[in-house]
Amino acid sequence: MPTVRTGPVIGLIVQIVLLAGLAATVGLGPAGWLAGSAYGTVLCLALDRGLRRSGGDVLGPADRVTLARAVLVGGVTALTVDALAPAAGDRPGPVGVLVALAAVALALDAADGYVARRTGTASALGARFDMEVDAFLILVLGLAVAPAVGAWVLALGAMRYAFVAAGWLLPWLRRPLPPRYWRKVVAAAQGVLLLVAAAGVLPGPGDALVLAVALALLVESFGRDVGWLWRHRPAREVPRHRPRGSRRSAPTSSPPVTDRPSPPRGRTREGASGRPSGQLVVLGDNPPGPHAARATTALAALLVLAALTAPHQPARLTPGAFVRVPLEGLLVVALLLALPAPARRPVAALAGALLGLLTLLKVADLGFLATLGRPFDPVLDWALLDDAVWFLTDSVGRAGATGTVVAAVLLLAALVLATTRSVLRLTRPLVRHRVATRRTVAVLVVVWLACATFGVRVSPGVPVADAAATDLVGAHASQVRARLRDREVFAAQIGVDPFRDTPGDRLLTGLRGKDVVVAFVESYGRDAVEDPEYAQGVGAVLADGDRRLRAAGFASRSGFLTSPTTGGGSWLAHATLLSGMWVDNDQRHRSLLSSDRLTLGGAFRRAGWRTIGVMPAVTRPWPEGAFFGYERFYDGRGLGYRGPRFGYAPMPDQYTLASFERLERSRADRAPAMAEIALVSSHSPWTRIPRLVDWSQVGDGSIFHHATTGNPSSQPRAGYRRCVEYSLGTLVSYLETHGDDDLVLVFLGDHQPAPVVTGAGAGRDVPVTVVARDPAVLDRISGWGWDDGLRPGPRAPVWPMDAFRDRFLTAFSG
Repeated sequence: MPTVRTGPVIGLIVQIVLLAGLAATVGLGPAGWLAGSAYGTVLCLALDRGLRRSGGDVLGPADRVTLARAVLVGGVTALTVDALAPAAGDRPGPVGVLVALAAVALALDAADGYVARRTGTASALGARFDMEVDAFLILVLGLAVAPAVGAWVLALGAMRYAFVAAGWLLPWLRRPLPPRYWRKVVAAAQGVLLLVAAAGVLPGPGDALVLAVALALLVESFGRDVGWLWRHRPAREVPRHRPRGSRRSAPTSSPPVTDRPSPPRGRTREGASGRPSGQLVVLGDNPPGPHAARATTALAALLVLAALTAPHQPARLTPGAFVRVPLEGLLVVALLLALPAPARRPVAALAGALLGLLTLLKVADLGFLATLGRPFDPVLDWALLDDAVWFLTDSVGRAGATGTVVAAVLLLAALVLATTRSVLRLTRPLVRHRVATRRTVAVLVVVWLACATFGVRVSPGVPVADAAATDLVGAHASQVRARLRDREVFAAQIGVDPFRDTPGDRLLTGLRGKDVVVAFVESYGRDAVEDPEYAQGVGAVLADGDRRLRAAGFASRSGFLTSPTTGGGSWLAHATLLSGMWVDNDQRHRSLLSSDRLTLGGAFRRAGWRTIGVMPAVTRPWPEGAFFGYERFYDGRGLGYRGPRFGYAPMPDQYTLASFERLERSRADRAPAMAEIALVSSHSPWTRIPRLVDWSQVGDGSIFHHATTGNPSSQPRAGYRRCVEYSLGTLVSYLETHGDDDLVLVFLGDHQPAPVVTGAGAGRDVPVTVVARDPAVLDRISGWGWDDGLRPGPRAPVWPMDAFRDRFLTAFSG
């Protein structure tokens, strides 16, 4: 009959009791209960297994202290997951209770070691138990502070688990380390500094600063340990038996292999393994068979070749693109053959790491070209990581976004580690068969020259004679230099403004008494009105809108603007249109916000309009509102929505427009208003689509719990079309319901959708339309040559988006 070990069972019971206490006092949702219960169950099973393998039945005094710490960590886990769960919304979590539990757990970390020494009950199981509890507490505290500090702080908790995962691939990382007091200091510092950040007691960026210090200490400590393990890694042995066909045979009087003395650590020797020819043996591990070793070497070669030849453009990512001869690979092989033995391995490791970084650069380019239609910018695009995390959070919740970030970081680190390891593994057979390697390299150089001379291609646009890695690095280096120069160029351009000193009584005189709304329709690009896949449905909505608006007395004119961005970066388009400056990157955006450039909103405000910004997707402080000249600003919280989310979009466009009408235009005693409104229902991922309801029933948005449709095909192209149709139909319905002689609507797209919708090579043009009931308004822009109606034709004028501000102010000013 199996022995019942009461220690783990008592730990699980206490864990459930603690969770119940938290639920009764500070509240605990389903996510917290699930996380805490799962943690307690895994803890019980793991501890029971550890006792069984160590031959014990009961926990020692120090182990009981560690178990108490583990239970407290379970409470911290439950509170953290509960706060990150989508159902938590924006309600504040019980930070004080979380900090208190974590503080007691950290304090007990010193107690269990003291108890173990005083009672003489130190054990391998206790040490491992203590280490795992420490590591998991750091990981959970990282999750707790990540929403406030940034996703990068997750590296504090993930680094230890990444080290363990790397040990699965590299056996020498699994060797025991010598005791080092500094390692304990760094481990304690991680918990203390994370606890300080979780408490939120530091002003301003203090939390990020102390956690950056903690990360630096952790990197230094892990780096020192990895360096020690590398220097003391087990020696590798080569086969004892000579290759088949050797003329010399081992003397019969030689002693058995097992009686020979072992070689010194760190050295290799021949004739000691007794293994088949070609097999490498790691001392202390079960050596792989010859077939497994050859298969591993072949996989390493394939990985290196794929990393060198993989294209960085999605359109060229075809099987034929990998049939190339990379010049850089030939040069590295030649260099490794020419180097002396002591320098060969460090150079191979450096080459492998650089190859991994090159692969990451290609992956970044592929991602940016697939989503934003442009390559990765190594100077400016790091700022987009934070926006990407917020997009994931809005789309899949905090827990899903955090898990995605952790998985991505681990995968990228594993990729660099894999390329480094692969180059090191390939170096040995290349050097061992030096003559054959030289001949192969010479033949491939001749092939490369011949293919380069005659322009041989297996895949369109991809030459067999490949030097794409060098070209890619050179292109990004030029991009870095251009970005560094662009700051000064743009700063000089900002100061050139023909309307800078125009007095308010001469601005926008042709719109006196009118409410002017500038509405950006998310991802409403030229393809929506011209690509046959979308134009039939979208065109029908616009044609029906023309008919209905004409019946209501409205007229419209439409053209095209060329956006500075595509696939994303809406804020760049907003800034370009409103400021009259070409803002195509975040460096320019930051420079613009720090200037005194007159924006369209600023011009209306100078001329006496009330200026309003309505941004339903904004959930954080938005300093752009003051720069754009808005007196009132409504973000997602300020609109009071109580309905469901629609993927990224926090509310449907109909609710946004209804709220603007209720909060601003319906006020009896008010001056004319100018408003910028962002309509985000057509934002990716286009999976949930609201339905238009009667405007009198919009209320607080609760009706949209029942007025929702999905994307039955789950295809982004079909979902995109339906979302754009909804947004445009909502605008038409708004004008029918709330439009009057004193309303002027300018609506346009911010950018084209991602290439997954438009295909490769799509332009950056977006439709723009001016709608008004007063014919004098459209008479002012008759000279623009825009097409009549809501849908611009294929020959409609195309302006750069930064030209709109000046032409608009010129047309409507005295």
